[in-house]
Amino acid sequence: MPDYTGSEKFIFDKISGELPENLTYHGVHHTLDVLEAAMRIAEAEKLGMEEVKLLRVAVFLHDAGFVQVYKGHEEVGCKMAREILPSFGFTGELVGQVCGMIMATKLPQQPLTAAERVIADADLDYLGRSDFYTIGSTLFKEFKIYLGIKDEEEWNRVQINFLRAHRYHTAYSEQLRAPEKEKRLHELEAIVNSYSL
Repeated sequence: MPDYTGSEKFIFDKISGELPENLTYHGVHHTLDVLEAAMRIAEAEKLGMEEVKLLRVAVFLHDAGFVQVYKGHEEVGCKMAREILPSFGFTGELVGQVCGMIMATKLPQQPLTAAERVIADADLDYLGRSDFYTIGSTLFKEFKIYLGIKDEEEWNRVQINFLRAHRYHTAYSEQLRAPEKEKRLHELEAIVNSYSL
């Protein structure tokens, strides 16, 4: 029987101690935000108890790869899953499911299973929430450091392209997040249109 709690604690302690401090968006606070959203969506989507336990572990690992790299962190997270989880009693099959969930958060998202759809939507839950701009500003700061985004105009154009391309994968998020996300898109389009005036 896998030690779910033990593995969660081990991974949480690792990311708490090792994630770079300048990850203003992808810090531990993001992992905890995704966990809360994932549990909410999983309940609404009626995931089974075992699936939910695996989902929790995947959430803790989905951005753990940032301890080593910025681009390609999902693959590193999978590698970490293969290194860490067997010592907590996870079979190869279970590790494979966790890896599937981690990779489902990679952009562009292509989740295949119910649990993968839940984690994909949880990871971008904020796009359709009232704290969109607050959280977005932390991502802007991070992108300035890691991706060389230079100013707010460039950032807003990046956000528009992202929002246009993104879609939710669960009925819960489609119903409760997509409409707000559309509003944010229209607001940003209006802001960007004002630049050329």
